[in-house]
Amino acid sequence: MTSNTPPVCNYEGSQYQKDFWEEGGRAYEDAAEEIALKRLLPGGGNFMLELGAGAGRNTPRYKNYKRIALVDYSRTQLEQARDRLGLSQRYVFVAADIYKLPFVDGRFDGATMIRTLHHMADPVLALSQVRRVIASGGVFILEFANKRNLKAIGRYLLGRQAWSPFNEEPVEFADLNFDFHPRAVRRYLDQAGFELAKQLTVSHFRAGFLKRRLPLKILTGLDALLQPTGALIQVSPSVFSKCIAVGDSGAAEEDHLFQCPVCGSLLPGGEMDQVCHECGRTWEYRDGIYDFRVDQK
Repeated sequence: MTSNTPPVCNYEGSQYQKDFWEEGGRAYEDAAEEIALKRLLPGGGNFMLELGAGAGRNTPRYKNYKRIALVDYSRTQLEQARDRLGLSQRYVFVAADIYKLPFVDGRFDGATMIRTLHHMADPVLALSQVRRVIASGGVFILEFANKRNLKAIGRYLLGRQAWSPFNEEPVEFADLNFDFHPRAVRRYLDQAGFELAKQLTVSHFRAGFLKRRLPLKILTGLDALLQPTGALIQVSPSVFSKCIAVGDSGAAEEDHLFQCPVCGSLLPGGEMDQVCHECGRTWEYRDGIYDFRVDQK
């Protein structure tokens, strides 16, 4: 069986955490993102939805939330997150397609999606699913790859790249890897039911020669100074947006977390296979991870 939703970028079997973050010279980017998250995260919350959680790099930064649901399409990424964080009542590990989230309406009061939107062929559909599962007034922190960054602008003006960083069309620079224009992302958020509350620009100095020559503390300090300029102009490669879920949200069913991603029927929850009595599908629970990936069935 296949779904009618857009294709999903699958990191199954990848050592992304090790290869890209731990051994890939990304200490500056990681530190800059930590600063941005500290500035945007609310003081506390009950249930955080972390979309594109991967191996759990950012999860410890959500310490003010009582529970966190880590979602990724790749089961092996979630296994790495589980091994990193441990099994506890605080974490719920869920393999799922963002276009068919297996959660009841309005369940979460917070959500993040960091370094994930750039894999979305249909960003409005993805963001609409996020909005569906967040309670009205909930905080959503979104990061996106900015096509209107200084490097892209310079290359375009010098005739070294064909696509314009100034128009609002996404650019797919590799298969299922998109850069987005800030105005387009604001439009996507509005269409999905989010109101932009605050915006930061991040990773201004993402250049190998700078990272090799300047100490990490200086780079992150300078980035921290420049991040608030994102309220006025966005020319960094990464942009963080704090958004508020506006309008009415569906009331979360009491004591329910999951719904069938195919037919929308309520599922029992608990640390066991989730059996949908409406459409007859069984969604596996194994080794601490729920598997709701429709295309895997």
